Amino acid sequence: MPSREEAEALLAELTPKIEALLGDRIYSRDGASLEASVGRLLAERGETVSVAESCTGGLLGQRFTSVAGSSKYFVGGFLTYTDELKMSLLGIAGDLLARHSAVSEAAAAAMASGARERTRSTWALSVTGYAGPEGGTEADPVGTIYIGLAGPKGVEVRRLQMIPERERVRQMGSTAALDFLRKQLKA
Repeated sequence: MPSREEAEALLAELTPKIEALLGDRIYSRDGASLEASVGRLLAERGETVSVAESCTGGLLGQRFTSVAGSSKYFVGGFLTYTDELKMSLLGIAGDLLARHSAVSEAAAAAMASGARERTRSTWALSVTGYAGPEGGTEADPVGTIYIGLAGPKGVEVRRLQMIPERERVRQMGSTAALDFLRKQLKA
């Protein structure tokens, strides 16, 4: 059986090779969760984040607040499941939702922008999509989500297609949103 020293030497030898293969997919080297890693980056930069959620139903905000000390960087969020709340709480124009729908690149961008503006946070994440089992369109079937990220340099949106299982869409949507912000903070 190898000794602890031999195992640590092997790990020291292999770690750079593994890190080279995985690149920016690595978010922690100390076992910290993705939300803790993102929080650490925000705190180090003295920046804040807010959220605007639809299909994730508050899960993204919950993940931020599950980390002790998150009040240093998480300012709050909006759970806007209906078009009416997207309009009244986030200031999204009704004609934008009528033209593009609540599950669209335009809606995700407007949600993130509205959350950032209303909370005065450095960053804002939005998630909108079809978690299922109902909903969806031919162009955006169940499992489609849009993640918006508003920050100092503007707004960016990503469209993702996931396996159309409700809880998986919600979990993976919140994970993808956290990772989207993490990569922007590391850029």
